[in-house]
Amino acid sequence: MRQGSGSRSVIRFRVVGVVLLVAHLLMVGWLTLRPLDVMWVTASNFTPLAGIRADLALGAAEAVRRIGEGLLLLAPLGVLLPLAGGRLRVSPWASLARTVAAGAMISLAIELLQTGVPGQVVDVDSLLLNTAGVALAHVVVVPAVRHRLRRGPVERRGRAAVLADEARQGATPTIPRVGVAP
Repeated sequence: MRQGSGSRSVIRFRVVGVVLLVAHLLMVGWLTLRPLDVMWVTASNFTPLAGIRADLALGAAEAVRRIGEGLLLLAPLGVLLPLAGGRLRVSPWASLARTVAAGAMISLAIELLQTGVPGQVVDVDSLLLNTAGVALAHVVVVPAVRHRLRRGPVERRGRAAVLADEARQGATPTIPRVGVAP
C-alpha cells in the first residue's frame, strides 16, 4: 500500500513531536527532580492558591516571576502532546481535554516524585499553575496550527492547480435570478 505525501508529513510531525516531547520532559525532570543543597526548606503546601497569594504578597515583579515560572514549566506540553499524537482532524474540545488531563498527570507525577528529593517541596499550586500553562499553550497555539496544516497542501498548489481541479469537476452550478412579479 502506497502512502501519500500527507501521511508522510503527519508521520514526520509525530516523530518531531515525540523527540521534542522527550527532550522537554528530560529537561523538566532535571530541573524539578535534582536534589538542592539548601539551608532550610519551606513546608509543603497542600492548600490551593495559598502559595499564589503568598507570591502576590511579595510584590508585582516577584509575583510575575514566580507565577510565570509555574505557568511556563510545562506549557510546551500543550503543543508537544498533540504534535506527538499526530492528529489533524480532531474535536478541539476533546484535544484540549486530553492534553490538559495528560499535563495534569505529568505535573502530579513530578510533585509526587519530589517527595523523595532532598530540598524539593511539594506544592499544590505548582500543579495548578503547570496545568493552567498546558491549557493556555494548547488554546493559543494548537487550533491555529491544525487549521493551517489542514488547508496547507491545497494552498501550496497554487491558483492554476485549483482552476484545473474546477475544470475537471465542472463549475459550481448557479441559479439565475428570477424577477418578482408586480
